[in-house]
Amino acid sequence: MITNGKLIIFSAPSGSGKTTIVNRLLEESLSLEFSISACSRLKRENEVNGKDYYFLTVDEFKQKINSDEFVEWEEVYADCFYGTLKSEVERIWAKGNHVIFDVDVAGGLNLKKIFAEKALAIFVQPPSLKDLENRLIQRNTETEESLQKRLSKAVHEMNFAQKFDKIILNDDLETAVKEAKLIVRNFLSV
Repeated sequence: MITNGKLIIFSAPSGSGKTTIVNRLLEESLSLEFSISACSRLKRENEVNGKDYYFLTVDEFKQKINSDEFVEWEEVYADCFYGTLKSEVERIWAKGNHVIFDVDVAGGLNLKKIFAEKALAIFVQPPSLKDLENRLIQRNTETEESLQKRLSKAVHEMNFAQKFDKIILNDDLETAVKEAKLIVRNFLSV
């Protein structure tokens, strides 16, 4: 692998605001490029293959696991895989950019473990579980069953916040974005 660039990892329970923060950072002049994750779930109506995710079948995902094509991967739910392709990191570094990730907590910790000091792992924390639940409900993308699954996972994931390099409390989006910009700029300037 080409190893010239750095990696910025944003992780959080679903609904914490990490995607919004990552998107705002991508608008800055920081030489960041988004790492598109691979997944085995079905594509949602507004999603584009190769832009939002690389959508693979379960069999395709397992084949890539067996071929050692992932930096890291995880089976989040039964037959629901997510992972980072080695080719994606190499593609971004080959362009002279730093990689920015929007991944779940387990994926974020795995990436940090693999890339160590080349990576900055940031945990975006919601103000409370009730706020998180309200955000997920307002998205209008969850069934009652998937909402409960996400909330249960969020409770578990919040236990890992202290394992990240930095924690950003997202109780006010603009403040959280400013904090993220400062943290990322400082890391990239070293």
